[in-house]
Order: sequence, then structure tokens, then C-alpha cells
Amino acid sequence: MTAGPAFGQADLTNCEREQIHLAGSIQSHGMLLVLGAPDGPVEQTSANAGTLLGTDAQALLGRPLAALGGTLAAGLAAAAAAIDDAEPVPFRATTTAGGRERAFDGVAHRLPGGPLLVELEPADTGRDGPHGSTVRSGDRPLVEHVAAAVRAFGLASSVDVLADAAASAFREMTGYDRVMVYRFDPEGHGQIVAEARDARLESLLGHRYPATDIPQRARELYVRNRVRVLVDVDDPQAPLLPRRRPGGDELDMSMCGLRSMSPLHLQYLRNMGVTATLVVSLVREGRLWGLVAAHHHSPRRLRPAVRAASDLLGEVFSTRLAAIEQYAFAQVALSVRRLEQRLVEATATEGDWRHALLRTPRTLLQPLAAGGAALFHDGEILTCGEVPSTPELRALCRWVDERGGDGPFASSSVAREAPSLASLTPLASGVLAVRLSSARPDWLMWFRREQLTSVTWAGDPSKPMVGDDPLELSPRRSFAAWTELVRGTAQPWAPAEIALARSFCGALVDLIVQVDAVRLLIAEHQLAQVRTTVGNSREPVLVADADGRVTLCNLAAGALIGARADALATLDDVAALFVPPEAAARRLDALRAGQVAWRGELALAREGAPPLPVALRAEAVPGRDGEVLGVLLILADLTDAKRAAAARRHLEATLDAAARTVAGPDLMPREPDPVIGAILNNASLAAMDMADGVGGPAIAPMLEDLEASARRATRLYRRVREAAGDEAPGDRAAGGATAGDAGR
Repeated sequence: MTAGPAFGQADLTNCEREQIHLAGSIQSHGMLLVLGAPDGPVEQTSANAGTLLGTDAQALLGRPLAALGGTLAAGLAAAAAAIDDAEPVPFRATTTAGGRERAFDGVAHRLPGGPLLVELEPADTGRDGPHGSTVRSGDRPLVEHVAAAVRAFGLASSVDVLADAAASAFREMTGYDRVMVYRFDPEGHGQIVAEARDARLESLLGHRYPATDIPQRARELYVRNRVRVLVDVDDPQAPLLPRRRPGGDELDMSMCGLRSMSPLHLQYLRNMGVTATLVVSLVREGRLWGLVAAHHHSPRRLRPAVRAASDLLGEVFSTRLAAIEQYAFAQVALSVRRLEQRLVEATATEGDWRHALLRTPRTLLQPLAAGGAALFHDGEILTCGEVPSTPELRALCRWVDERGGDGPFASSSVAREAPSLASLTPLASGVLAVRLSSARPDWLMWFRREQLTSVTWAGDPSKPMVGDDPLELSPRRSFAAWTELVRGTAQPWAPAEIALARSFCGALVDLIVQVDAVRLLIAEHQLAQVRTTVGNSREPVLVADADGRVTLCNLAAGALIGARADALATLDDVAALFVPPEAAARRLDALRAGQVAWRGELALAREGAPPLPVALRAEAVPGRDGEVLGVLLILADLTDAKRAAAARRHLEATLDAAARTVAGPDLMPREPDPVIGAILNNASLAAMDMADGVGGPAIAPMLEDLEASARRATRLYRRVREAAGDEAPGDRAAGGATAGDAGR
């Protein structure tokens, strides 16, 4: 992203690019120390460090941490040794500067190729400090809060139920006046989908906030730094001394929990009447899915253990969300397989799958909540349900073909994107389309009628310019419910519906390739037209005649096979591609002798590389007289499937290893930890649903992401227990963790 206005210098015309990561100051309930190395001199500090340490802040510069006495230098050295590129490392330490021992909760991280950043906050003493109440999760042990929340998340069967459970769990654990679960739509707007609040507050459930309320740069930081706490909106910020690094650069504070928040954001909160906030990122597959946003109307500070627990619950939420969404993908796969079977049967009996596809509109329309559908194939248009006129459909197809890529094309307002097609609005305001051919404008489209919608915004999103001086820009001050009547749009297509359309497309494309390949053998006079379709298909296909001569090796097969594809003349040459070639030769000979079909896995030999695992579907094509006209071979690269299987095995091994960590130092089994069990159970259920979700996204990266999430959740839980001072059931016999343990 290009450089924007400096921190604190942005207004509403350019806040999207404000350099909020270069804040140059922190919230004053903690302090910041910047060093080149753990035992090196202090290069930068926050101006309030002297107050918190009992010494002069300027006097800290150029001195090592050992000069502050206590365990700070040793604690930081241990934490620095544990730092990796993932996230900051917590530790605890004391200082004795000024003749008084002070205890601190610390966290350290290192910038890539840069300095070490150390954040210190006075340790919780059980008393409220000058920055408001320090949340200690009430009389209930923190681990019990976490365990109850993990159990509730695991029982959630839908996203709405999961969001409600999250709002309740976070409010019970942190005590904020209002806790909201905030979900982003594809356009970046946010909507409150769950809420837990003080009964005296007005509900904001269902309210929407425009995408401009959270600038893109802030969204990127939310993905990296998952928990952000604002203790007091009116707290004077503590600037860095000196402001710039020794080389003259600004300090990158992206991962600093104490980093000051943008003055525009602080004014936004003041306009809402909010004093303190907690924001926990909800990340799905590396993207910001939503936020847990907590608001309080007086200063409120969270002790590190509660912040760590919040981070853990955000990770567990994301894991359960993956499981719920993958279950939907599994149901999609089942629907697609049923449709594919019906089309295959219709092709065998009628010779044309197209009419079978549209013969029962309910089967095609209901899964996608569509009012009509149209198939554009081979220059023809076939429809079902409520659809626009034929000229309007042809115009729509031309427009979609110009805009659509290889993936599904979705629009909830065709008229807004293409005013020339406004006449489609009554019947086809929304369009979801999938491409069936890379060579022709062949598409399958679903349509939705216009739906007049009342959208409730938190204030008028079109009026952010409010202030005493009309020439000044300020965040809007009114957050009262503001209702907008939206015309010319249809119900947006949900991600699960787009995934279903993609699966429909995959099934149809596979079927089309099979049908066209058969036509290539039995209809020589159509050879030129059919060769174009099959030759450019995304599926690797080989065709041989009854004598075993290879008549077609399409581009996808050639790309899969490599340079040897040009030399393929007979089925014997094809058999020689595989390892061992004898097994493939026997299968192909059996097909030529009359065996109808064979499916299995083989290894494709490659020069200078290991054999490539492939799935081979081989079919003998019989003529009307029963003689074999030829052989059809369809290949599929199994690399991703093998990778997915390896990822599943690796995940199972990881979960098994994590489960075995409950063994004590005497190798005797401990009492099972219910939280670890719930976390691992959620991960295992998510993995099973992913494995069943054929037709969904690539499985291997998702399993690897799930494994990383489970590892992180387990690590965070251990930190929660250490920070909270609680023991797992099996720890009691061996003794609890010490403060020194927290720094490791």
C-alpha cells in the first residue's frame, strides 16, 4: 500500500491511507522500551517510562535494562530467545529502580531485521488503578470461563448460534457493557449479527456500518494483531523518546498492543459515547471474517491473562466456523453427485443431458433460492422458471462473458453494474453464472427477482461531515438507527451458494467432456467442431480408435504428460507412460477386448522427476453392433488429493501428539484436560467435514490452516493457564507453573 498521511494528520478524505502503524506514541497505562539486543542499550522509550519505573525517562536512553535492577534483563533475555516470526512472547519481571520493587507483565517482539520492542504494564495487584478497573473475570476462575465458552462453541450448529455464543461468552468473561459480533460482507460493510449487552442500553443488533468506518490499513493490522484494547479514550498518549529511530526512520508499531489509536478513531468512539474497547479479530483462511467488538462506558483495563483468553476464544471461534462451513460444503457435494447421476442416466437413455437438467426446475432452482435459470450451450438457450426474454438473455450472456473469468460470476444488482440491462431488474436483478466452456460462450445462469430491502445503518452513512466548523471533517456524530430502502437489488448470493454453483459447474463440465469425447468417436463428420471443444477442455483426455491408434491427446493431457505427448501413436505408447507400464498395458488390452470400463490410480513417469500420481478413467466405447469403436482415457492429477491425505495424516498425528501431552513427568497419565480435549475435538470434527467436502475449496491448504490453528489454540491455552495461575487437573500433583515459566 502506498504511503499516506502521517499518524494524526489524516482527515475523512484520506483516512483510508493513514499510517496508523507509525503512531509514535502509546497508551499511558503501559510503557515501551526499544533495544537493539536484550543486553543492549535502550534506544527509544515512552515518555511515561520514568513515572512507571521510578526514574527519569531520558536517563534510560543509552543504558542497559540491567541498570533497572530486578529480573527485567533476565526475563527479557529468556523471552527474546523464544521469539519467532509469528507473534510476541509474554514474560513477567520486576525492577528495583528508585529503591522500590515493581512488578510488570511484559511482552516482547522483534521487527524483521530490526530492533526488539518491549511492552511493560504494571502487574495486577488486585486493586483498581488510575486507568480504570482491571478486569479479573470475577469470582469464577478464568480457565472455567474459557472451558465453558469452548464447550458452547463446539455445540453451535450454525454461524448465528456460534455468534450468539461468542457474544455471551466474551461479555461474561470481560464484563464490558456491550459485546457485539460483527461480520463483514463481500463489499466490506459490517453488520452486527450477535449482541450481549447491559439491559439499560439500546440494542444495535442488525445494524450495519459502512466499509469506510474501518479503513483497509486497519483491517490488515487486525489480521496480524488479533487483540486490541483501548483502556481510556481520553487518556493522554505517551510519545516516544526520541520520536524516530537512530537512522531517522519511524518505528513500526504494527504488533504493539499499547500502540496509540488514530485520533479519528478516538473521536468516532467519543461520538458513540464509548470510553473503552476490546476488539478481537475473527480470521478465516487468512482473511478478516469479522470482529468481536466490546464497548464500555468507563475506563477499563484487561489483565494479560484475560487478553490471552480473548485471543484463544477468537481462534477457537474461527476453528468452529471452519467446521460449520465445511459441513455445508459436504451437503453441496452430495447434491451435486445426485444431479450428476441423473444427468449421466439421461445422457445414456436420451442422448442429451440438457433437457434433463432443466426438466425439473425445483431441483435446479431450490438449492440456490433462484426464481429462474438459463443454459447457454452450443448457441442454444434453454430455460426454466421465471426468466427475461430471449433478446435480453442474449444481451446478458454477452455482458457476463465479457466480465466473467474462469470462476463463478455473481451480482446482486445487474442494473447497477450495467445500466443498459436495467430492463432485467424485475426478473433478473441478481445473476449467478458459471462458465461451462473455455472455447465458447457456454454458461449456466441462475436469476433472482428484485427484492425491496430495508437496511438499518448505525447513523446515516452518507453524512460523515459533521462539526461545528462546516469546513472541518469529523466522524459522524449520530448513530441513531437510519433506515434506507434499497431498490434494484436482489438477495446477495451467499458464499455457500457460490460454492454450490461452482460444484454444479464441475459436474457439468466433466459430463460435457465425456459426451463430447464419445461424439468424437461416433461422428467423424463433426470432428472439427468437437475437437475444438475437447481439445481445449480443462480435463486431460486421450482418445484411441479400435486399432489402438491415438487420435487425440488434448492440451490438458499434453501439459500433464510433457514432451512425450507429441510421440504418442498407439495405446502401447500410452501404457509406456506409466510406472510400471505392464499394469497399464494389461488394463488397456482388456478394454480393447471388450471390457467396458476401468477406473484406478497409476503413476505417470516423468523425466528428471518422481512419478506423478494420477487417476485414470478408461472406457471402451461400443458401437451399435457391440464392437468396440475405441477407447476413451480421462486423466486427473492426484497431487492435491495426495497432499490432502498427507495433511490429514499429519493433522491426526499432531492432534494425537497434543493429546499425549497430558502425560506427566513420571509418564503416568494425568486427568484429561477438558479444554484441550474440546479444542482437539473441534479440530478433528472440522478435519472430517473438510475431507467429506468434495467440490469445495482445496482441502490440503485448509487442513494445514486448521492444524496451525489447533497448534496456536493449544499454545494460547497453556499461556492462559500460566498467566492465570491456574492448574490443569493433572498438574496438581506435580506443582503449578511459576512466574518464571511464563517467560519461557
